[in-house]
Amino acid sequence: MTFKFKFIGAFFAASLFPLSSFADVQWDVSVPWGPAEFHSVNAENFARQVEKATSGEVVMTVHPGGALGIKANESLRAIEDGAVQMGEYALFQQVGEVPLLGIESIPFLIKDYAQLRKMHELVRPAWEEALKQRNQKALYMVPWPSQNFFTKDPVAGMADLSGVRFRTYDANTAAMIERLGGVPLQLNNADVVPALATGKISAAMTSGSTAAANKYWQFLNHTYTTNHLWASNGMAVNLDAWNELTAEQRKIIEQVARDMEPEFWEISEAEHEKRMKQLMENGMTVSAPSAQLLSDMQNATADAADEFAKRVPGSSDIISDFRAAIGN
Repeated sequence: MTFKFKFIGAFFAASLFPLSSFADVQWDVSVPWGPAEFHSVNAENFARQVEKATSGEVVMTVHPGGALGIKANESLRAIEDGAVQMGEYALFQQVGEVPLLGIESIPFLIKDYAQLRKMHELVRPAWEEALKQRNQKALYMVPWPSQNFFTKDPVAGMADLSGVRFRTYDANTAAMIERLGGVPLQLNNADVVPALATGKISAAMTSGSTAAANKYWQFLNHTYTTNHLWASNGMAVNLDAWNELTAEQRKIIEQVARDMEPEFWEISEAEHEKRMKQLMENGMTVSAPSAQLLSDMQNATADAADEFAKRVPGSSDIISDFRAAIGN
């Protein structure tokens, strides 16, 4: 009787807790983007797949929207210091820590996803080594869709950009907006909507995914598909936490990352058209910049890659190899 009672009690006690409560490893994952952003959804799916593949031994709890209090541009350092075991960040927002991470945001250097894949093929080993020196390991890297200009007023030519207060990401994009005659203001994603609401800025550069997720149509009227740069996110893990895993657990997680990264790239590629349609449905215009405006923008930033190569150690050969690979 006593044995039966203990057995039933143990059964009910176990049923009150999910299997994840008994995981060997439980990690928090910091994600700056809101829960509806496709990168956040990717992170959730990755975490579920890791838990499944490790039979519940490794459980990753994703905290979107900066819920852990870690700002987007502080994520690399937070992972390095072990403030969080794992997190995702936009590479371009970490250029103050690792300047080479900004290579894909050189204006008009990379044209499309095919060229972006070639750039990643060339630069990723250097990225991964630089991150290793910062006590972390990249598990996967996935781009945002092509970048656009979002403005309150129509932009027919360069004169219409003069004096416009623009949200930018980093030193590269700030320099670009200055060359175009605008006034740059570097802002994390979470700070853009408040800045739009108060009139601190009247334009922004970002992907259609972010514009739609943050309902830019409440503040801005026009979208220009400038495709002026590329921006990728990295999912990284603190090396101290990583090395505490068993060799088998590390092998499994690396395989999950290899398997899912191409799927995440496909999701990214599908995002642009989907979000452009959503923006139009909510009253924004969507159009390509005029041929003259695009040419003027390209001319104004023509030497950006050469300047980057001079300024950032290790970038010159990568840029040269990339240009040779795409026949430029």
